[in-house]
Amino acid sequence: MKYYIIAGEASGDLHGSNLVKQLKQLDASADIRSWGGDLMEQAGAKVVKHYRDLAFMGFVEVIMNLRTIFANLDQCKKDILAYQPDVLILIDYPGFNLRIAEWAKQQGLKVVYYISPQVWAWKEGRVKKIRQTVDKMLVILPFEKDFYRKWDFEVEYVGHPLIEAIKAAQEAPSAPSFSEKPVIALLPGSRKQEVKEKLPVMLSMARYFPEYQFIMAQAPSLEDNFISSFTSAYPNVSVVKNQTYQLLLQASAALVTSGTATLETALFGVPEVVCYKGSPVSYFFAKYLIKVKYISLVNLIMDKPVVKELIQHDLTEENLLKELTLILKDTARRQQMKADYAVLWTLLGDGTASRKAAEAIVGMR
Repeated sequence: MKYYIIAGEASGDLHGSNLVKQLKQLDASADIRSWGGDLMEQAGAKVVKHYRDLAFMGFVEVIMNLRTIFANLDQCKKDILAYQPDVLILIDYPGFNLRIAEWAKQQGLKVVYYISPQVWAWKEGRVKKIRQTVDKMLVILPFEKDFYRKWDFEVEYVGHPLIEAIKAAQEAPSAPSFSEKPVIALLPGSRKQEVKEKLPVMLSMARYFPEYQFIMAQAPSLEDNFISSFTSAYPNVSVVKNQTYQLLLQASAALVTSGTATLETALFGVPEVVCYKGSPVSYFFAKYLIKVKYISLVNLIMDKPVVKELIQHDLTEENLLKELTLILKDTARRQQMKADYAVLWTLLGDGTASRKAAEAIVGMR
């Protein structure tokens, strides 16, 4: 079979790569073309567009890059038509992928959506369009099955693919130690827009904890000189690339941007503070459109405040210092957080999400 996969972010590249491996195991004749990243390419997919060229965050940033976004959509449609896949697989990245799904359905293509858009958070009415344009929805969060059932759309829960990725990292040979000091990890995100807003506050913590080595995980999509413009003033901050999981294996605590990284950090058992700050205009719109109690996946899945979220105006040096001190020094706080993490792990499946997703997709032939 011929498979066309679209992943527009680093997390989609990770999950897409594991899906590619499973598709190739189940289908010896699998030919896979994709928009994705290095991991998907290493797994055996032909990557025709890298996700680093697709990452736009927030309302203002999207509007400023509309011409590029529409050009990408046109390019993608032409490439799909030329390739004529047996099935089109969309991984998260809803602003782009939902448009592609609607178009692909009109072309008579089979459409699978793996990792649902967060329609339960905002624009819930999009479910009607999803139901019309997606042949099979594969969800990875336990509450999503009930959410879609409310809209009379039966979806398949496969578990969370992060479980298998983190299990593999934990079972791999130990990496060399990053530092003789205990480590505090900084995960500021993969988009310049969000890094500019949050990283200065996150880096300021290095002044208060000289007994720790602060290590930042630099996303592949960010240039060295861009990162060094923030970190050069902090001698006890170092930077690693393509080693986020090795970093989390060694971290005593972490400061993490919202998104998948919050869940990854929790599944590694690392106490964390969630940091979010967007442009004032983007935050204004988000505040009134997004209808969830929490911004971190950890708290959303557990339906309680397991980790502290410092959002927009609350993300200050003073507040972050208070919360980081708590998760480093307060034994009871650390123990409770890790106990909640253990429950979180059990809610997310048995580590076979990619296999189950591949079986569902191959079964559509």
